[in-house]
Amino acid sequence: MGGSSTSEKRLQGMIALITGGSAGIGESTARLFCRQGAKVVIADIQDELGEAVCRDIGPSAMFVHCDVTQENDVENAVNKVMINHGKLDIMFNNAGTIEYGYTSITDVSVSEFERVMSLNVTGVLLGTKYAARVMVPVRQGTIINTASVASIIAGVTGYGYSSSKHAVLGITKNAAMELGMVGVRVNCVSPSVVATNLSKIGFKINDTEELEEMFASKAVLKGVKLNVEDVAESVLFLASKESRYINGHNLVIDGGLVQTNSLVSPHTYTCN
Repeated sequence: MGGSSTSEKRLQGMIALITGGSAGIGESTARLFCRQGAKVVIADIQDELGEAVCRDIGPSAMFVHCDVTQENDVENAVNKVMINHGKLDIMFNNAGTIEYGYTSITDVSVSEFERVMSLNVTGVLLGTKYAARVMVPVRQGTIINTASVASIIAGVTGYGYSSSKHAVLGITKNAAMELGMVGVRVNCVSPSVVATNLSKIGFKINDTEELEEMFASKAVLKGVKLNVEDVAESVLFLASKESRYINGHNLVIDGGLVQTNSLVSPHTYTCN
């Protein structure tokens, strides 16, 4: 019978560029990609942290300083991948930020709104732009963007973050339509809140278990708490050949949170 060996690594021989790869979801994904046979370039503004992660991973990872709001930095990161590896198979546009507190529309700070939009939206746009420039000529590659459950539901976060993640979904779908015509896939992941250092700051909750429990309690799926490894595994699926016919998809990782009907009592359904 045909088929690949069960011991075959899912990203063997692939080259990935991960923005925001020094911590959180990006770091977890970088480590997982390398375990699955890829070589990874971590692009981040946190130089010391990023270089430390690469040293810990070993020769399969390297670091490049990159502020994703700066076009020259993003172009340089992609150029560094091409110089060192000669190709780019996977672009994971993961770098992002949160708002520091929720504000009513009557009190929204334009400067804070623009800061969040610049990092979360411009960074994805530029990453997609320069990844496409090297993927289109070879008619293959996959681009994955980090969105959020805030891309499809309201009231979870403030105006800047919610708007930015809706925009990430829009960029993903537009790029999927255009680039899919030449064999390049574009998808995004939309996790619920993950207890990273960034989300702890945003929700003003320092305790990891408390933050995990707060959102786990709102999801339909019980007995599981979302962590960075869960998101990394979803990104791996979209990066691998297992998802080769998936394009323009928003993979929601939320335990059924966005499907929950608040009018339905948890006792409505019983399992025997």
